[in-house]
Amino acid sequence: MLDIAKIRADFPELSIKINGKRNTFLDTAASAQKPKCVINNMVETLTHKYANVHRGSYELSEQLTYEYEQARKQVAKFINAKSEKEIVFTRNATESINLVAATYGRSKLKSGDEILISEAEHHANLIPWQMIAEEKSLKLKVFKINDDGSFNKKEFLSALSDKTKLVAVTAMSNVLGTIFPIAEITKSAHQTGAKVLVDACQYAVHSPIDVQNWDCDFVAFSGHKIYGPTGIGVLFGKYDLLCEMPPYQTGGEMIDTVTYEKTSFALPPARFEAGTPAIVEALGMAEALRYVESLGWDNIISHEQSLTEYTRKALDNIKGLTQVGTAKEKGGVFSFVVDNIHPQDLAFILSREGVSIRTGHHCAEPLVHRMGYETVARASLGVYSDKEDIDILVKSIEKAKTFF
Repeated sequence: MLDIAKIRADFPELSIKINGKRNTFLDTAASAQKPKCVINNMVETLTHKYANVHRGSYELSEQLTYEYEQARKQVAKFINAKSEKEIVFTRNATESINLVAATYGRSKLKSGDEILISEAEHHANLIPWQMIAEEKSLKLKVFKINDDGSFNKKEFLSALSDKTKLVAVTAMSNVLGTIFPIAEITKSAHQTGAKVLVDACQYAVHSPIDVQNWDCDFVAFSGHKIYGPTGIGVLFGKYDLLCEMPPYQTGGEMIDTVTYEKTSFALPPARFEAGTPAIVEALGMAEALRYVESLGWDNIISHEQSLTEYTRKALDNIKGLTQVGTAKEKGGVFSFVVDNIHPQDLAFILSREGVSIRTGHHCAEPLVHRMGYETVARASLGVYSDKEDIDILVKSIEKAKTFF
């Protein structure tokens, strides 16, 4: 089992008092805290190792180029990709999804084709498909989820057809915490000839990704949600598909040859990494992934499943609180509303108690509306979260109720 006190000591910000009180950080779904090993890795690179990569024929550049490509290999290992050539570094998962929409979507989809998404998608896995659908005269279909936020297999299969050319679905909802059966979804989609893109931003924090087991065609996730830095994300793509896709952006480093008349492009992943990359951030993300692996996925899953159930029961015991999203297959993301208290007011009071939560529609406005609300509060767990965090959350909500 995990030693949570030791883990919390690995994250410097958690030792800082908020209004003189324990830092009860419950907004990991937005962006996770960073362990010292990640911070130290990035400082060391900037202080003693920095140079540009892929360009210099001198020791600093060659050494950092090696470490940068080792970071790519670490990502491939983390998600069980067949090759590091299937790993494209981006700014974040949003850019990863936009890359697929702008390249695969623009070059492979044609008028009359259908893209299928769920009601539970983040804006980043909705708006790019809206735009490419409008541009290419495609049909964007949305399959329904159940009222508890769970995956509705019947609705998914009903919406799937031989016209479906791409299924884009979250692995774990950032609002509801619902975990979707990706391997099952992929198998059904492939039977109709559709490709599958998975938004794994939330899932990557709580469970191991195995892209070979999922057999999906694309996966997107961000470094900053999995205890790494901002400004770095990942697109996994099956290599043959990446080779068929045109560049997303053009410029330096993504070329094979250039003349004034014509340009030929490098093979993936370089084809999709125009310009100077986020070198320090890539190394920081790789260090974050090593940190997660050092804790052991079995230990992380056991701890978070126990804490998720503890949180579910604790919130259920608060009179006047309604949880939004109660699927059986659920991770550590809890959206809720409290009678007679606007979520923004609730968050303000909780902040005075040292508790950090998120409010709003969480970049999933249609989903929040589908669940019957304009805005909700959200508490989300990380590997450093414990029962004391939840007890303080409950106590702070009860205190907030006394003001209204």
